[in-house]
Amino acid sequence: MFLTITATGTPERPATDLGFLLHKHPEKAQVFSTSYGKAHVLYPEADAERCTAALLLEVDAVALVRRGKGKGRGGAPDAALAQYVNDRPYAASSLLAVALSGVFSSAMRGVCTARPDLPAQPRPLRIEVPALPARGGPDLVRALFEPLGWALTAEPVPLDVQFPEWGDSRYVRLVLESEALTLAEALRHLYVLLPVLDDAKHYWVSSEEVDKLLRAGEGWLAEHPEQKLITSRYLSRRWSLTRQAMERLELVRLAEADDSEVEDIDNAVEAESEAEEKPTPLAVQRRDAIMAALKASGAARVLDLGCGQGQLVQALLKDPAYTEIVGVDVSMRALTIAGRRLKLDRMGERQASRVQLFQSSLAYTDSRLKGYDAAVLSEVIEHLDLPRLPALEYAVFGAARPRTVVVTTPNVEYNVRWESLPAGHVRHGDHRFEWTREEFRAWAEAVAERHGYGVEFVPVGPDDPEVGPPTQMAVFGMKSSVNDEKEAKAA
Repeated sequence: MFLTITATGTPERPATDLGFLLHKHPEKAQVFSTSYGKAHVLYPEADAERCTAALLLEVDAVALVRRGKGKGRGGAPDAALAQYVNDRPYAASSLLAVALSGVFSSAMRGVCTARPDLPAQPRPLRIEVPALPARGGPDLVRALFEPLGWALTAEPVPLDVQFPEWGDSRYVRLVLESEALTLAEALRHLYVLLPVLDDAKHYWVSSEEVDKLLRAGEGWLAEHPEQKLITSRYLSRRWSLTRQAMERLELVRLAEADDSEVEDIDNAVEAESEAEEKPTPLAVQRRDAIMAALKASGAARVLDLGCGQGQLVQALLKDPAYTEIVGVDVSMRALTIAGRRLKLDRMGERQASRVQLFQSSLAYTDSRLKGYDAAVLSEVIEHLDLPRLPALEYAVFGAARPRTVVVTTPNVEYNVRWESLPAGHVRHGDHRFEWTREEFRAWAEAVAERHGYGVEFVPVGPDDPEVGPPTQMAVFGMKSSVNDEKEAKAA
C-alpha cells in the first residue's frame, strides 16, 4: 500500500522543510520493520518548490495471518485461500495507519528537534492515497475530511475498466489538499480516519485504543459532526469502548464550552486517591435529613444531581419505596467510583432496573431529567461560579421541574466553629462561595417565586444559637395550582 505527502514552498520557506518535519532525510531511502512487514520511506522529488515523501508498506500476508490467530479480519476469513489472497497488501487500512504512527511518530506529535519552529506552521500540503477502502463511498469520505478543512477528490475506482457495466468498487483514489493545516494535524487525521473508512482493524482492539483515539483526535474529534461514527468504527464497534470514548469526548466538549480545563470539571473526586471516603458524622446527618425530606414528599422516582461517589444513591436503593433512582454527575471519575460502590456489574436484574448513572452538566438543560418526582442537590451549588447559578436554576426548576427539590449547602456562619479551618477559608478548595443563612434564604425564596414552588428551610447538624447549623437545607415543593395546570396541559 502506498501514500504520498507533498509540500510546496518558496525560497524563504523551502518545501524541503518536509524532511525536517518527518525526521527523514530526502537524500536517503529508509526501511523500517513493522509487525506485518516493512515500511519504506523515499522522496521521489525534493527541491525548494516541491517536495514529496512516499510511504510504501509491504505487508507479509503470512505473518499477518499468524499474528491474527483467528481473530478479526486478519485471521478469520471466509475461506482458507482468503487468508493469503486479499486486498491488505494494496489498500490503505489500519496497517497503514499503524505504520504512519510508527515511522512518523515525532512528526505526528508535532516535535522537530532540529527546527522547533516548524511544526506549528501551517503549510500547503497534498496527500494522495491511490487505493483507499471506503465503506460508505465518496460521500462518507467527504463527510469525514471536509469538516477538518480539507479540499478533496474521492474518485471511485471501477471494478474493472474493461467492464464498466460492473460498476465501481468500494475503493476510491483519494487526494487531500490544504494550506491551513500543520503536518502533525494532517497525520493525526489520517491515523484515525484511514481505519474508519476501511471499517476494520487488523489487530486486537483493547482499551488502549481509546487513549490512542483521544490523543490523535485532540483538538478536532470532540466537535466533529461524525464523531459517533468515527468513534464506533475506530473501536471496531465494541460498545463498551465506544461508550467510554464518547463520555470522555463529551467531557472535553463541556470543558471547551466553559473555556476551562478538563481537570477543572472532572474534579468531584480527588485525583490522587479514588478510595472510598469515610462519611463524617455531619455527612451522615445530612443524608438522613435528605432521606426524611424525600420520604415526606412521597417521591418514588428520584434524581441525585451531582451524585459524586454515590453514597445517597446507595442509601436510596435500600428502600424499596424508591422505584427509580438516577445518579447524575459531570465527573466521569466520580461516576466510575459510584458504579463500583453500587456493584452495578454484580447487581441482580430487579435491583439493576431501579438504578442508572449518567453524565450531564447541570449548567445545561437535559431532557433526560424531566418527569421525576424529586431531585436532590446535595452540596452542589457552591461548586458553581455565581454567574452560572441562573443556568442551573433554569435546568432544574424551569426545565426538569420535579415536584420536590432538596438543596443543601454549607452555612458559612458556622465555619468559625471549625477549629481546623483557618479564618476566611471555605470548607473545600473547589467551593466558589459559601452563603450565610440570610443569603441562602433570599436565593431560595427568589427561585421558588420565579418557578412556582413553595420552600421550607431545615437545619442539618447541631443548630448553634449564635451561628446556626453547619449545613442548611431548603425543601422546595411545587405549588398544587402550578402542578395541576401542568398536568392539565399534558392531558
